Amino acid sequence: MSDDPTPDEPESPAAAESEWQRRQRLAAVFGDVLPDTTSDERDADAAPESDDDAQDQWLRRQVPPHHG
Repeated sequence: MSDDPTPDEPESPAAAESEWQRRQRLAAVFGDVLPDTTSDERDADAAPESDDDAQDQWLRRQVPPHHG
């Protein structure tokens, strides 16, 4: 009796799937964790502002020049 695996064993399902199928399966399990583009690749004006960002910008505009 030998401990060597037999060469006739079927491939694992993960080895037979294509790259896009693998990504689709992982996205279904884990969700879309990383964006397709980085923040420096996106247009800054196109990004929606959160309420906190808008409030911070308003506050900064209200500071008198001699307090800056």
